[in-house]
Amino acid sequence: MKRIEQILIKVIIIQFVFLLLTQLMFHQLDIMPKLNQLTKYEGVNESTLTEILQTFQRGK
Repeated sequence: MKRIEQILIKVIIIQFVFLLLTQLMFHQLDIMPKLNQLTKYEGVNESTLTEILQTFQRGK
């Protein structure tokens, strides 16, 4: 059981490192500028809490 826990911890650390590297590539180094434009077009970047609440209130 201890061996499985060690393997899982290593996998989690590797996943976290890849997550950080990917975030760095996308947001800081601007590797894929089209993806950044797409998120702005879709409204993902600038959502506010009031807009989300208004959306839920309209559904009632």
